[in-house]
Amino acid sequence: MIDKQEFLQKDRIIKGITEDGYIRIAVVKSTDVVREAKRRHNLSLLNTILLGRSLTGGMLLASNLKGEERVNMRLEGNGPVGHLSVEATSNGEIRGYSLHPEAELNYNETDNIGEGLGLGVMSFSKILYNEAQPITGTVELIKGDINSDIAHYLMQSEQVPSAISIDVGIDENGEVTEAGGILVQAMPGADDNMKAQLEDNVSNMLPIPVRYQQGEYIDDVMHSVMKPAVVKEMDRYPVHFFCRCNRDRFKNALALVNLEELEDMKDDGQELVCHYCGEKYQVSREEIRQIISDAKVRMN
Repeated sequence: MIDKQEFLQKDRIIKGITEDGYIRIAVVKSTDVVREAKRRHNLSLLNTILLGRSLTGGMLLASNLKGEERVNMRLEGNGPVGHLSVEATSNGEIRGYSLHPEAELNYNETDNIGEGLGLGVMSFSKILYNEAQPITGTVELIKGDINSDIAHYLMQSEQVPSAISIDVGIDENGEVTEAGGILVQAMPGADDNMKAQLEDNVSNMLPIPVRYQQGEYIDDVMHSVMKPAVVKEMDRYPVHFFCRCNRDRFKNALALVNLEELEDMKDDGQELVCHYCGEKYQVSREEIRQIISDAKVRMN
């Protein structure tokens, strides 16, 4: 049974705003999310950090949305990781994967984890209510460390001055200790001195996994980072690694496959795997034959 203290320390996001309404902040604890991603995808050390940061960043970016609105983020480069894909909703659901989850660097030759992605681009889209098409943007990867790339995207595509700090703590056994992130954004009209002070606060703070290990929680981090400004809480909610895939969706997707390809599958059945969460679904040869039969009926 989970005790009260453990419950209070679970993964959550908190959102706040200064009293004058010009500066907003979001702080997330994503430790269990990153651990679950590592378990599901059997991530290497490199991918645990890069995908963990991407998942955390995706949650921070989705925190400004509402309801079932969501963000999609893809970082693609010429490094060994290939690409990272993340999807997050404003209700705390997050999922994501790495194209090459086993990829690793030679740490005797480099300590720059940005080389995992290498040269490439970051694509971002928001699916919003009352918008017929997603709002999209693409920028060049700056460092491939996720922090710099998200900050660059926000400045270039959304013209929002932002200070961001995301990190994943790893122990000597390669296990995730803590993970989380902070996003501070200034609205038009914000005081320049206050913006500079808060940016300095974020730049010089202890890494957020260290702060969580020392017993701080999202509330403590939010109020300390925003000093000397007074911040009021706007909202908080749990965050978790969650994928809405299911067996019926995969079967429906099979119905869209070319009839000739389905004929090639009918004697063996198929194991279908969700890229985002790694869940596996078995579709029997009898079910595939029924899909073929249904397709032929529709063609007549």
